[in-house]
Amino acid sequence: MSDRPLMTIIIPAYNEAHRLPQTLPRVLEFIERSSEPLDLIVVDNASTDETARIAAEMLEGRPYARLLRQPVPGKGAAVRKGMLEGEGRYLFICDADLAMPIEELPRFYPQNLGGDYDVAIASREAAGAHRYGEPWYRHVMGRVFNFIVRLLAVPGIHDTQCGFKAFRREVARDLFRLQRIDGWAFDVEVLALARRRGYTILEVGIPWYYGEGSRVNPIADSVRMFAEVLRIRRAVRSGLYDEATPPPAA
Repeated sequence: MSDRPLMTIIIPAYNEAHRLPQTLPRVLEFIERSSEPLDLIVVDNASTDETARIAAEMLEGRPYARLLRQPVPGKGAAVRKGMLEGEGRYLFICDADLAMPIEELPRFYPQNLGGDYDVAIASREAAGAHRYGEPWYRHVMGRVFNFIVRLLAVPGIHDTQCGFKAFRREVARDLFRLQRIDGWAFDVEVLALARRRGYTILEVGIPWYYGEGSRVNPIADSVRMFAEVLRIRRAVRSGLYDEATPPPAA
């Protein structure tokens, strides 16, 4: 265990050729200057642009970083690939747009959260959080969706969709081997699974910066995600995720 990095940063990337040249160097610099041992996985998620080539060139010669390919489309599929291969004591999902600056990553170190934890999720609603530049209509849509999520799948969690989440490695292995949804609602599924399997979820307030170019279609994806939340609710209630094997000990 002592030979493992404290945290593996996992960046799912779909058609991010325009964005990685700006954001990936910040992540690499942060890792290289960090006082804690960190490593990096970039998961190319069936991109049709130059994402894979650009990432490979930028990661070349850096032994702490690697590129994985996930031919199955969908952010959930890409994150699952990284989570099942990450080697850090904690595995951290990081959106390629760095809507949360990478310099805020230490908020998720266990020593800053009172010791080892199961799951810690970035929240734009928790104490200490601040949103910058978000259009009012996106905020309203997000709150409506979260109300539905709390009502149907994950009560008590006020921001399931922020793209920055940390999992203790053993917990990640347990959850993501069961996780099934390849699309946007995988966050809801994983958190519902975590609740079902008795893990503790911490919400960590963060500064969050809205960026243009989101691939979420406000109408079509909202309808799709609502359908996926209903699917998650049915799966949890039917015991589809349940196994005889208990979750790993904390």
